Amino acid sequence: MKNSLPSTSRSLPIALIRAREGVMTPIRDMLSETGITEQQWRVLRVLSEFGLLDASTLANRASLLFPSLTRIATTMRKKGLITQTRDVADRRRQFIAITEAGQKLIDDYTDQAAQIVAEFKRTLGEEDYETLLDLLARLDPMMRD
Repeated sequence: MKNSLPSTSRSLPIALIRAREGVMTPIRDMLSETGITEQQWRVLRVLSEFGLLDASTLANRASLLFPSLTRIATTMRKKGLITQTRDVADRRRQFIAITEAGQKLIDDYTDQAAQIVAEFKRTLGEEDYETLLDLLARLDPMMRD
């Protein structure tokens, strides 16, 4: 018995890529004003929400590969958006925190980012928006038991 693939219009991977582009377009437009990348924005958002984090935890929460975070953090440190410190007990372990300048950037764009989220909620409806987040979390390997 031969299994057939679904139509590309009903392919989950393709649908997720298309949806990501739809979600990211207004965010990219907003970020074009900031001088930072999508990845740098995610790092700042995570640090703003959780505070000081070790690099591994930050990479996971910002959905970045650890080597990518290392490169991104160097750039962000040079821009004065984050600080990096070494663990006294384990010099291989690094902690990253948001600076006042990094937090100001988040604060300056919070209203605009909230408007983008509000538009997604208007498009989907509040209940479907929350359901979509719950369904996507079920596919997230970090959220599985």
